[in-house]
Amino acid sequence: MRNKIILIGLALFLLLLAACGGSDNSLESIQDSGTVEVGFANESPYAYEEDGELKGAAVDIATAVFAELGVDNVEGKLSDFSELIPGVQAGQFDVVTAGMAIQPDRCENALFGEPEMVYGEGLVVEAGNPLSIESYKDIADNPDITVVVMEGATEIEFLKSEGVADDQIITASDIPATFSAIQAGRADATTGTEMTVRMAFESADTEDLEIVESFEQPEIDGVPSYGAAAFSLENEELRDAYNEKLEELKEDGTVAELLEQNGFHPESNFVEAGSVTTEQVCQGEY
Repeated sequence: MRNKIILIGLALFLLLLAACGGSDNSLESIQDSGTVEVGFANESPYAYEEDGELKGAAVDIATAVFAELGVDNVEGKLSDFSELIPGVQAGQFDVVTAGMAIQPDRCENALFGEPEMVYGEGLVVEAGNPLSIESYKDIADNPDITVVVMEGATEIEFLKSEGVADDQIITASDIPATFSAIQAGRADATTGTEMTVRMAFESADTEDLEIVESFEQPEIDGVPSYGAAAFSLENEELRDAYNEKLEELKEDGTVAELLEQNGFHPESNFVEAGSVTTEQVCQGEY
């Protein structure tokens, strides 16, 4: 009986070990397998899937970096934006490639690579902009306005910092869902990074909505945002190797070229190597 209990206990221990161990996300393991798994949230133009193909500026940059590290196969794992950092921490994928904005609170839960891009905010409303919304403060000043934001997006805190009340903010799973909320009358506006909402708006090809060209950028910490790849807190070796190759690709013009190919401006959306560092952004200096 005692031996049976010991065997059962051993079996349970091995199952627990397997469950907790997750995949090996080390640089050596990734190089040996020739495959890197990237987490993304289906947000154009950063990282998205189209006709079964993984696309976007963050994906293309990561693909170029990992090619320099001898890893030629990039596999995507779709996740809700709010689950990307928990996912990389749990070993569900090796790196987050979503153009995720570096923020001090996020730096406590993930290791960010150096900035790959810089971007501002955008706003989409009902066609004709009947409520004359041109800023986050306009939303804050009218308690009857409801704004819908993608779950886990930085804009939620940006809105709150500009005085928008909690009960004015609702969330949706992705950008198309935020557009649908406006069209269905559940919200009056949606906000996200400028490139995201602009490209989504162009893709939606609808007369029900319009992008607010006169939108006033909020003067708050975190704007503009600096997007970067994100790694597990335990994976400093991989992050450092990634940064080394990223710097080389910045200096030889590859990163600027990849940004331009994905609709970004090769100068205004490009972060020159060393001009702004992740350490500075994590410490709230930018």
